[in-house]
Amino acid sequence: MSLRARMRQALPEAMRNRDKTTVSALRTALAALDNAEAAPVKEADLRGLALEQSPVGAGATEVARRELSERDMADIVRAEATERLGAAAELTAPAHAAREARLRAEAAVLLRFLDGPGGAQDGVGDVA
Repeated sequence: MSLRARMRQALPEAMRNRDKTTVSALRTALAALDNAEAAPVKEADLRGLALEQSPVGAGATEVARRELSERDMADIVRAEATERLGAAAELTAPAHAAREARLRAEAAVLLRFLDGPGGAQDGVGDVA
């Protein structure tokens, strides 16, 4: 089962269990995967066309999304975990202890998906 499928499967269970940390980590990681699949926009596409040159009809402007490999998905999830650990390391004031703990817990959730059953190989879960 793919990393994305395992994460999607775990999300409803985390919601039922009211596990806010897991829900937050999974939602943001899944959103990052979805964003990574977006088709790149060329600068020329940002400029408008004259009305008579505009595409017409249902689906005329649809573009296929990029397909991510399992390795790409693991890299994105690893980057999300690394980002959380980096932000947690910056929160040194005692007033931010709860936020730091939550960020570290969210990173741990994501790393479990990389290291867990069916997880990516080759040291993917190694985050310093």
